Amino acid sequence: MIKSLGNRHVLGGLLVAAALCSASLSAIARDIDKKDYNSAQVNVSWSDPANFSELKYGRQFQQPKPEVWLTEFQKTLVKRGDHVLQPGQHLNVTITDVRLAGRVEPFHGAGASEVRVVKSIYPPEIELTFSLTGTDGQVVDSGERKLRDVAFLDRGGVNRSEAYRFEKRMLSEWVTKEFGGKGS
Repeated sequence: MIKSLGNRHVLGGLLVAAALCSASLSAIARDIDKKDYNSAQVNVSWSDPANFSELKYGRQFQQPKPEVWLTEFQKTLVKRGDHVLQPGQHLNVTITDVRLAGRVEPFHGAGASEVRVVKSIYPPEIELTFSLTGTDGQVVDSGERKLRDVAFLDRGGVNRSEAYRFEKRMLSEWVTKEFGGKGS
């Protein structure tokens, strides 16, 4: 009886967590229609998501459309870039590949094939190109970056109910390290 009661509490907790995550993703999906979150200083775009590792090699089933997570990444890059860039600087970022944290593991039994399992062996990975121009319009820095956070589960500081929290933290930290750092 006690074991059964414990399992009900665990199941109830999982259902509540799933409902919160679903509500969060629904709100994000409704927000996509606005699409342009770029600012005067930061412009974020992406190449064709059909060529991203997440879609080519992942199992999608009922996962959110790429525009959902790409829009979240855009908002993160713009917000952080606006905070760390010097007045007059302009940052252009193009996301060229994405592999979200976790994987859909089909071998967990019936009905579990649509669940993304987040383990340390499945770190978030994002590839991008960027160009930073100075106040005179000249290119100050440009390049390609392959971001990967292998310690994403070992570090704190993320809101557990926030969708794409590991990827957004990785992008925010990249902007700060690459372009800011001065007490930002």
